[in-house]
Amino acid sequence: MITINITKAKAIAHDKRREARTEEFKPHDEIIMKQIPGTDATTAEAARAAIRTKYSTMQTAIDSASTVDAIKSAMPQG
Repeated sequence: MITINITKAKAIAHDKRREARTEEFKPHDEIIMKQIPGTDATTAEAARAAIRTKYSTMQTAIDSASTVDAIKSAMPQG
């Protein structure tokens, strides 16, 4: 029988969550950081706020998961 350490599984899930969040932030970070003319920094910041909310919810779901299946269902899809 295989036993999975839930604490380690959660840590791995959080690492993957952080990687996915970083990738989603990249195009918006560039707009904000470089202040690219013709781009809307307000729209980019709103998108970043939505991403933060999405991954905050995901973090809470991972933290409260008690099974591997619950952790998997909380993970970013794709």
